[in-house]
Amino acid sequence: MSRPLQGRLALVTGGTRGIGRTIAIDLARRGADVAVSYLRNADAAAEAKALIEAEGGRAFAIRGRVDSQERCEALVDEAAAALGGLDLLVSNAASGVIRPAMDVTEKHWDWTLNTNARAMLFLAQRSAPLMAARGGGAMVGISSLGSFRVLPNYTLVGVSKAALEAAIRYLGVELAPMGIRVNGVSGAVVDTEALDHFPNREEMLRDGRDRTPAGRILEPQDLANAVAWLSGPESSMVVGQTIIVDGGFSLPA
Repeated sequence: MSRPLQGRLALVTGGTRGIGRTIAIDLARRGADVAVSYLRNADAAAEAKALIEAEGGRAFAIRGRVDSQERCEALVDEAAAALGGLDLLVSNAASGVIRPAMDVTEKHWDWTLNTNARAMLFLAQRSAPLMAARGGGAMVGISSLGSFRVLPNYTLVGVSKAALEAAIRYLGVELAPMGIRVNGVSGAVVDTEALDHFPNREEMLRDGRDRTPAGRILEPQDLANAVAWLSGPESSMVVGQTIIVDGGFSLPA
């Protein structure tokens, strides 16, 4: 594989497991040095760090949360200090309460929206000057089809992803004059640990296999490929967009 991101410095939040880890490893394979954030699992962080380093890049695992402005700022600062700057940000860390709309509480709302949507804004605020100092950069937020489709028990996560995509549009317009491109990648169901929290997990996987026109369920690497493209020079005129990667799953009525 060519290394179009050689010398680029990247932060991937939630980059030690699932989709985030695949994204982080893929960026390293393409030449980037990568810092990944994690919440609790130090073993997963050490494993992700080793896998990134195996691709030839420098790797740093940073423990941190993204559910407040202060924590977002601290995470960016620590990553930039370790890397020596920042060119790429992937806002991937996500959480949420999986319940019907009638069962959610104010606490559930605040936790899910803060982690999944508000974090993008505060990570971007702290990252933008660092990227501008290096001549520009790219930011990518990871969304999902629940931003515009209604999925069982997905109320709060879906709302948070819709808010994330709106933030991406506004940030995209505001930061483009600084040479910073902000975009999103949205995917269908992917078989990761995150699905373990859904009571209808098996049904979701079955639908993913049976209803995808492309003939297979989405894989983390499919999303990583889109993130890499949005992080590189070939997408220089893509601004404020959320690219759907789902094998056509969301199209049939």
